[in-house]
Amino acid sequence: MKSDFLVIGSGSAGLSFALKVADTATVTIVTKGKLNECNTNYAQGGICSVTYAPDTFEKHIEDTLVCGAGKCDPKAVELVVKNAPRSAEDLIRWGTRFDRREDGGFDLHREGGHSEHRILHYQDLTGAEIERALIEQVRQHPNITILEEHFAVDLLTQHHLGEIVTRHTRGLACFGAYILNTETNEIFTALAKFTVVAAGGCGNIYNTTTNPSVATGDGIAMCHRAKAATENMQYIQFHPTALYHPGERPSFLITEAMRGYGAVLRLQNGQEFMHKYHPMKSLAPRDVVARSIDHELKIRGEEFVYLDVTHMPAEETKHHFPNIYEKCLSIGIDITKDMIPVCPAAHYCCGGVKVDYNSESSIRRLYVLGESSCTGLHGANRLASNSLTESFVYSAVAAEHALSDSSIESIDGLVLKLLQYGGEHVMLQLHLPVLQTSSEKFLAIRCLLELRLAELLANLVLCFGGHNEVHPVRRRLLVLAGHDLYNISGLKLLVDPDSLAVDASSCTLDSEIGVDVKGKVQPCRARR
Repeated sequence: MKSDFLVIGSGSAGLSFALKVADTATVTIVTKGKLNECNTNYAQGGICSVTYAPDTFEKHIEDTLVCGAGKCDPKAVELVVKNAPRSAEDLIRWGTRFDRREDGGFDLHREGGHSEHRILHYQDLTGAEIERALIEQVRQHPNITILEEHFAVDLLTQHHLGEIVTRHTRGLACFGAYILNTETNEIFTALAKFTVVAAGGCGNIYNTTTNPSVATGDGIAMCHRAKAATENMQYIQFHPTALYHPGERPSFLITEAMRGYGAVLRLQNGQEFMHKYHPMKSLAPRDVVARSIDHELKIRGEEFVYLDVTHMPAEETKHHFPNIYEKCLSIGIDITKDMIPVCPAAHYCCGGVKVDYNSESSIRRLYVLGESSCTGLHGANRLASNSLTESFVYSAVAAEHALSDSSIESIDGLVLKLLQYGGEHVMLQLHLPVLQTSSEKFLAIRCLLELRLAELLANLVLCFGGHNEVHPVRRRLLVLAGHDLYNISGLKLLVDPDSLAVDASSCTLDSEIGVDVKGKVQPCRARR
């Protein structure tokens, strides 16, 4: 199959990217489970955005840099913070609901590490609300194809065309991916002009985690195998307050917004302890709180501490945190009367596939978004609720960058690009349908080029010299077929500018190939 954009992953990053490009391009979304099986659906907190005074961009930037422990990229931080309001507007336009005050303004939360209230949220189910709105939009869009229960196996690069590829290969590019239909166990090739990996993080490799079972890091691993650069994979964030309920996996998250609301961390003897570790006490950055809890548990030989919200108004607590209230009540804990047992759990991968400020990886035409990426925003420790903000901001800039790429061709059923990356190595990339009859199997080129073919031939002539005669070119032809990839070595390519025709002979594969300018398929004899 083929499309302009192949999006791997169905969380906030992948779906928002799809919506950004779908009005002008075709999009295929591949997800290994159901569309809503992703980390976004489990996010409770919200999306960070400077909204009202006295908050400022400068304060949000400073909070992010402090939490990142000196490892943030300041330019990436500024990019996300200053574009966050636009992302919030996009979400509202797509139908996302955020809690509001009686006067109509946003009811902003404050979370750990934040100096101001700046978290837009929907109760304690913000991620599920965002995912609901995005799924409704993508299911209605005529240019978006959704493939649930499909697993991306490998990214297609020059490696699959017979090239020896390293992380230093010049001109390394992505052409799509091999996809496994997990219901039929069939593997097929999905070709795309641009590929987007937004497959989430790797939290489920840990025994104690807040991440769903799909968060196994396979998106990052797939990019790594394709020789994309990765960065900061050692920085795994542990959320300090996962519900302590042995035997339950993944662990149920108790949002950081509850501490912003007024909840206090206590030891099992009822004493507060966070004042010993940070001046912000229970609202300290996540890494500080998680390490502090871990230290107290180890020196005391205990398995959990308490999060106490019993001193807050009961009805207000139930109004702000209905999901947490119902969950805890189901295991015999009334959070308006009882303290909540909590412990740290693996929560977020701050590293990932290294990308630039357009979210493009070191592999050309491969964008990586969300938790699969490393933008430089989070540094060594993510500021609470910055992850959803990052996914929407970088999805928008990636979409804008990809759509502005002048190399996008509007050719139905064909990917045809001349790539010259130095020396004697030239690649001619063709999309070939595989024709099958009862008597023979052969390859043929279906050309819907019209004027594009003339442009291609002109480029070939300029590359190899001459204007009015046929010029032999001995190179390697790399062919993307409808179901597989082929490498034709020792090919003799003949270019005739007068007739605007391309012919190929002396193939070492099992076929001969021919094309004419009118786009007709010339029958080819199958070599045995």
